[in-house]
Amino acid sequence: MVTVISLGGSIVAPDRVDVEFLKNFTNLVRFFIEKDTNNRFIFVVGGGGPARLYQNAYREISSEKIKDEEADWIGIMATRLNAQLVKAVMSEWCNQEVVYNPLQVDPLTGHVLVAAGWKPGFSTDYDAVLLAERFGAEIVINLSNIEKVYTADPKTDSNAKPIDKITWADFRSMVGDEWVPGKNVPFDPIASRHAEKIGLKVICAAGKNLDNLKKILNGEDFFGTTICSSLN
Repeated sequence: MVTVISLGGSIVAPDRVDVEFLKNFTNLVRFFIEKDTNNRFIFVVGGGGPARLYQNAYREISSEKIKDEEADWIGIMATRLNAQLVKAVMSEWCNQEVVYNPLQVDPLTGHVLVAAGWKPGFSTDYDAVLLAERFGAEIVINLSNIEKVYTADPKTDSNAKPIDKITWADFRSMVGDEWVPGKNVPFDPIASRHAEKIGLKVICAAGKNLDNLKKILNGEDFFGTTICSSLN
């Protein structure tokens, strides 16, 4: 079975590398590989703190001359740095190079494959959706620094309510259809559009709650939000 996890950069490197998280995350991966040698994992790693730091520097220096494509490339390079670290940490199971283009990837030869940003126009969430499509995964687990999707931003709206399950149509009406580099949404609008098209299910959950992730991987009740084609 192939499990695709969109591993938010805010989990791997919120401002600096979270060494303790990576140690614990690797141990969890080890548990599931030893539990069943048929388990395969694809981790698509985001840019996190390094992406924001360098994109903000670009915006500050360039003032009104900001180009979205340039900001995207800065973020993409941050994802590749984070992904290379994850690959190195999991080198005993990952014998393939970090994937940059999800449309040009060899069959899995190890227990773990690590991917990073591809090109401007979307986030690594879209890469995760394409890799799920390529390898026949029915679910993408989206791990970030939020526990659930809310009806609005809970940081600015006291009336925002957590959502347990939502359709792609309703979710996309919330996040829109356009991608802006560094856009802070639970799941990339471009990725959402393609996920709806191919009938993919996405689970959004807190990345650092590894006990909760273990429940998701075991098919148990979990804390998070499920986005799918239908609520039936």
